[in-house]
Amino acid sequence: MSGHSKWANIKRQKGLADAKKGKIFTKLGRELQIAVKVGGSADPNTNSKLKDVIAKCKAANMPNENIQRSLKKASGEGDSTNYEEITYEGYGPGGVAVICECTTDNRNRTAGDLRHYFDKFGGNLGQTGCVSFMFNKKGVIVIENDGKISEDDLMMEALEVGAEDFKADGDVFEILTDPADFSAVREALEKKGYEFLEAEVSMIPTTTTKLTDPEQIKFMDKLIEALEDLDDVSNVYHNWDQDEEE
Repeated sequence: MSGHSKWANIKRQKGLADAKKGKIFTKLGRELQIAVKVGGSADPNTNSKLKDVIAKCKAANMPNENIQRSLKKASGEGDSTNYEEITYEGYGPGGVAVICECTTDNRNRTAGDLRHYFDKFGGNLGQTGCVSFMFNKKGVIVIENDGKISEDDLMMEALEVGAEDFKADGDVFEILTDPADFSAVREALEKKGYEFLEAEVSMIPTTTTKLTDPEQIKFMDKLIEALEDLDDVSNVYHNWDQDEEE
């Protein structure tokens, strides 16, 4: 996850999704419930946050029946668990900055689980704000570069509808937006027929940390894996500058 590029992280998440789709969909279901709660409606036409989360679900290939089931729960049908969003920050091995966005019904449990893994793998859970200043919040839209899409056309279309930045990154095109413009840009590109590998607001590092110690590299990888495997953790962001072989 070097600079603006998240594709290494996305590829990792796609691999996890193949092996653990049920866990991924459970986390997205919580995000849907939070979006309904915050936006005050289970109708994406009147709840922009919900519309964005649904787009994220579709990018992750979450079945529509799963989406509808989560919306029913959020509307009071079935599970009445009360989830809240909370963000934790800390340092991994070698001072790598880590941000964990969580959706939980038990703050003490979540904080305890995170502290356990940070300690276990050579890091430490810090105070709010200890690393977030090293990241910028940006809307990120990733589209597969399958050879059928004109790079110039997509760049022009993205910039015309309000994107901040565009670049081709190997197998994908990556579009960055201001968080306030993300929904409008995503919807405009969606109407033009583009499909997304990722569409969400993310934390992009402004500075990165390189690890050279093999033990630290191993522990950092294990820390990310352990955090992503927690049901309460929705997203893990870090500023580890990984080589391809790592």
